[in-house]
Amino acid sequence: MGVVAVAGALWRDLPERYGPWQTVYERFARWETDGTWARLLGQVQVWDDSVGAVEWTVSVDSTVNRAHQHAAGAHKKGRRRGTNWKIRHAGRLARRSAGPAAG
Repeated sequence: MGVVAVAGALWRDLPERYGPWQTVYERFARWETDGTWARLLGQVQVWDDSVGAVEWTVSVDSTVNRAHQHAAGAHKKGRRRGTNWKIRHAGRLARRSAGPAAG
């Protein structure tokens, strides 16, 4: 049987030794709200930095920028002006002109 790697895990999949998943989640959420996790991270970073275990490298990449709303798949306002609109419109005009002649 193979091992399946996933990003993250469901709270319900925690090992029983940690207790009920609801209790673990409530504690996690409370610690997030009161800043416990941020303080722990800060202390670990300070300690690791003091012993030279961390190399502080900052990298800025353009991929962190948000895409423009039109690039992100947002609905466009107003009439469509793309090629597909032009083709559909031309088809409608052709169907109208193919009707019975006025007599």
